[in-house]
Order: sequence, then C-alpha cells, then structure tokens
Amino acid sequence: MVTDCTIELSAGDGHRLAAFQASPAGRPRASLVIAAEIFGVNAHIRSVARGYAADGYLAVAPSLFDRVQPGFESGYTPEEVQAGIGLMQRIDTGDALADIAACIAHAERVSPGLAVGIVGYCWGGTLAWLASARLAGLDCAIAYYGGGIPAHADERPKCPVMLHFGELDQKPTPEQARSVAAAHPDATTHFYPAGHGFNCNQRGSFDPASAALARERSLVFLARNLG
Repeated sequence: MVTDCTIELSAGDGHRLAAFQASPAGRPRASLVIAAEIFGVNAHIRSVARGYAADGYLAVAPSLFDRVQPGFESGYTPEEVQAGIGLMQRIDTGDALADIAACIAHAERVSPGLAVGIVGYCWGGTLAWLASARLAGLDCAIAYYGGGIPAHADERPKCPVMLHFGELDQKPTPEQARSVAAAHPDATTHFYPAGHGFNCNQRGSFDPASAALARERSLVFLARNLG
C-alpha cells in the first residue's frame, strides 16, 4: 500500500521547500527524485510519484517554485502555461539544482545505503539532465522531453542517462534531440511518435501508447541501475 505526505526540506543555502513524498509498503528498493514540469507538483506529478512508489521506490517531488511562489501548482490552459513559464524564468538553475540536491540528501538519510535516481519532465527533464552532470549522489537519470537539454549538450553526465523525446515535439525539435543523442552515444535515447508532454494524461498531447512504452523502458532502466 502506497502512503504519501508533504514534507519540508532544507537546501544548502538555507532555503526551505516543500516536497511531496510517496512511499511504498515496506523497505524501498531505491529512491527517486521526481522533477516536475512548469506546472508545479500538481495532481499529475503526485500521481507519477505514487506510481513509482507502487513499483517499490521512495519518490520525492520537490516544489521547485517555492523560492518565488510557494505552493504553486496549475493545470494546462494557455494562461497557466504562460504563468508557469514566467515562474520558471525567475528561478536560477543553480537554486533549482540545490533544491534537487536537498532531495538526494533526504533520500540518503531516510533510506541509507540505497541508490538514488531522478526522473524529470519538461523543465524537470532539463534539470534531470543537468543534475546528472553537476550533482553528486545520483546513480541514474531519466529525462522526458527536456526542452533545454540541447542548450546544455556539452554537459557530461556522471551516471547512466535515459532520454525520451517526441518526434512531433518542437521543444526540443527532433533535429535538436538527435543532435544531443549523437553527442552522447552512451546515453540511452528513445524517440516516440508523439508531441511534447506525451506522458501527461491531463494534456491534449497525451499519447497513451508512447507513455506506456516509455514507462516500461524507464522501469527496466531503473531496475538495472538502481538495483
């Protein structure tokens, strides 16, 4: 049985942020940081965290917008998209990574000795990519349609990485995504006949077949790299 709660974490600079935590029954097999899209830790991200907890992982989704608007979460209307973009532009990347590092440290405290991975979506996918290169303590990273990854293609991940991209996406475009894949042959990269946000069942771009296949591949990747 999965249980969940909201916890408070402290980043290295003293910033305190909320995080949604979903826990499996019994001892977790490993821990996962869930890096959200620009819509905050909303109903969809909470369901993603619960889903991974049902598969045996301790899942922690930090509220990465707490530095500028605590408790923010939204849906997917054009107005809400613009609001999320505006908040994202006010967040320093280094601060967001510090908040992710706080999640990694929390996971190591509550589940000592277990591996830690990160799964990110959209903006969170870009952060997952950056975290794989810049943060200590990660054993693997999965990034779904991280629009900012091409701009950071020179980063060098320190752990195994899986990338999921949509062939119909424009952020990043398929061409940009293939350029990233070519620059990082060690990364496991998959393309799907879908657009941006294809994993989210609350968006018009949701593609059930692509989402199911990506999740199946992700679970195999996590089992291989997190034990």
